[in-house]
Amino acid sequence: MELHQLRCFVAAAEQLHFGHAAQQLQMLPSALGRQIRLLEEDLGTRLFARTTRAVSLTEDGTTLLRDARAILAKVEAVENNLRNRSRAGAARRLRIGAIDSAAAGLLPPLLRDFRDKHPDIAVQLLEDKTVRLLPKILTGALDLAFVRPPDSADKRLEFRDLLQETAIVAFPQRHALAERKSITLAQIADEAMLVPDRRSRPHSHDLTIKLFEQAGLTPRIVQVADEKQTIIHLVATKLGVAIVPRWTTRMAVSGVRFVPLRPKQGGPVGRLPLAAAWLRGSRDPARDAMLAVLEARLRSYAREA
Repeated sequence: MELHQLRCFVAAAEQLHFGHAAQQLQMLPSALGRQIRLLEEDLGTRLFARTTRAVSLTEDGTTLLRDARAILAKVEAVENNLRNRSRAGAARRLRIGAIDSAAAGLLPPLLRDFRDKHPDIAVQLLEDKTVRLLPKILTGALDLAFVRPPDSADKRLEFRDLLQETAIVAFPQRHALAERKSITLAQIADEAMLVPDRRSRPHSHDLTIKLFEQAGLTPRIVQVADEKQTIIHLVATKLGVAIVPRWTTRMAVSGVRFVPLRPKQGGPVGRLPLAAAWLRGSRDPARDAMLAVLEARLRSYAREA
């Protein structure tokens, strides 16, 4: 019996819905089901009674849920205690994770202001996707991360909404619309669209879909790609156009022009949310110092988003 299996079991037992539990744990439902089966095999008993319409706990499952919660709470307390002792005795450092958008947009001015105020704190930076950064906070590999807030957040994490990033349109440089001062969705309704893979970038993918839906249109998607830099290079090769966050203009890619987007209606659907995330209930003076700088300067940072 492994701790990971117990965490999977507790999430499934509390949700009584494998899909919702898998989303909470940032994993595929099939992977969650496999962990539950392994746990049942290891214990030699069924923990869930499953039908085509519902999932419920067996008597053994109810007993295990009570014990598993106690075990995980004890493990978390031990981890937090050792982590805090380690931080207290070590040189002051802050391990930050960031999605590409935050690494290119928010972090440069934030790190500059933070270093001016706290030159004694060393900052380590890891750039990755939200689905990979959040588990690193839970394991203690990161102290703070700047991510897209998930639809179903893990209760062990604390989130602070920061800002909304502006959407723009990337065109091939010689495209007929590339010289416009701004563009509407109706004007690109017939264009070949490039979008991120929803499995790794749900907010960026849904941004394009929701904007078109809001305008009563359907995007003509011709290519899905995992990385924004890949998408921008595909735009440069004239494969299509893409709706991207404004920070993408800082990429040094020739053959691409960026045009501001004028949504049919205003509101957050035309923007991408950015949030800070950290381990709920943990104490970290270095992290709190960065959050204080961020809070003080957030309005200034948001104007550039």
